[in-house]
Amino acid sequence: MRVAVQADDFDLAAEAAALERTGAGAVVTFTGIVRDVAGGLRWMEIEHYPAMTRSALEGIAAQAAERWSLTGATVIHRYGSLAPGARIMMVATASAHRRAAFEAADFLMDYLKSRAPFWKKEVREDGADWVAAKDDDEAALGRW
Repeated sequence: MRVAVQADDFDLAAEAAALERTGAGAVVTFTGIVRDVAGGLRWMEIEHYPAMTRSALEGIAAQAAERWSLTGATVIHRYGSLAPGARIMMVATASAHRRAAFEAADFLMDYLKSRAPFWKKEVREDGADWVAAKDDDEAALGRW
């Protein structure tokens, strides 16, 4: 398993290729991109407490690996100032079978959207606001 919390961008192809070498029959990847939903976004500022964040991500990745018998998993989340269009995070899972890889990736994404200890602020031309949790994201986590 690989968990990284970093300011720098990542190489999606290299990360996926590393999981292909785990003996898996399936690798599923998801990449989150900073988007300008309301218009006027200059950047998103992402903050976290390093030890707490890493521990939380390692714990949920280990849970997914055990629950779905993964041959490998990668969770990368960036922090700092990210412009619209920048990669913000990646989840990749590897398993003997596709269903397990898809379900584990979905589980990890639901966790990251609702429980991972990151704080996000959208900085627009007319000001800045912290991003509030969404009810839909919390509800999605409930299915696990």
